[in-house]
Amino acid sequence: MTLLQTRPMAAAMCMLGAMALLGFVDNYVATIATEVSVWQFLSVRMVMAVAFVAVLSWAGLGTMKPQRWWAVALRSGLVAVGMLLYFGSLAFMPIAQSLAGLFTSPIFVLLMTVLVLKQKIGPWRIIAVAIGFTGILLVLGVQDGAPGWIMVMPVAGGFFYAMGSLVTRVLCAEESTLSMLAGIMISQAIIGVIALITLAIWQPEVPDGAAGFLLRGWVWPIPSIFPYIALQAFVSVMGVFLLIRAYQWGDASQVSVLEYSIMIFGPFFGWLLMGQIITPMMIAGIALIIVAGGIIAVRSK
Repeated sequence: MTLLQTRPMAAAMCMLGAMALLGFVDNYVATIATEVSVWQFLSVRMVMAVAFVAVLSWAGLGTMKPQRWWAVALRSGLVAVGMLLYFGSLAFMPIAQSLAGLFTSPIFVLLMTVLVLKQKIGPWRIIAVAIGFTGILLVLGVQDGAPGWIMVMPVAGGFFYAMGSLVTRVLCAEESTLSMLAGIMISQAIIGVIALITLAIWQPEVPDGAAGFLLRGWVWPIPSIFPYIALQAFVSVMGVFLLIRAYQWGDASQVSVLEYSIMIFGPFFGWLLMGQIITPMMIAGIALIIVAGGIIAVRSK
């Protein structure tokens, strides 16, 4: 595999651009949730996203064919479940809270590195875990009437995302960017189709609006929501591609710190576009999560 030349400034710009794009576009999931389910959203998005990935592959930016199908399938399944839980939570809480739950993943990665890979960690990273969990409790502590289990969803998403990251490190280091990106999208769609079939048989009572995001079956046509799904598909692919390119061009311990900028971009666009309120307690929690992530990234070098 040909190593890319280290380009620190380009890597930093790619990461900041990726986080700005993802922090912007993920806010529209709450709008999509008012009319369709998370299962339909992921299924419809996959068709457009994989087509876009195929165009990138055709343009010479990588192959979509995995070297080890089973490893990519395992990674894709874990990351897909993690992102599904994150997207599902966006219908019920501000993006700041969803991101706080998802960004437990570095903490889970650290814990699994100790428990599964039997690697030792020093006092700085132990302190980072405590700081990170404190920040998560502060951000998620404001429930605004949401059911308690909803608050667990993004944290569970962070756990599955962490397991996917661990599999990436151990089993998928030689896989192409596009093969892993396509794998995630396809895995999400498979889960979505299975859920839609199950809901068609079950036919549960579906609440109106965003509250029905998890229980709603197939809805068609969707002219008012389709543009948002298309926007989410294309901007997400662009964002994830820039994210992976950042890790290819820069030192992982430095680039990963900038990944936490989404904790600023996401809530900012949530306030600007959706009028979401960010409380002082949530801001304090976000700051602690960023500090914890920075410590873990730097000390993991």
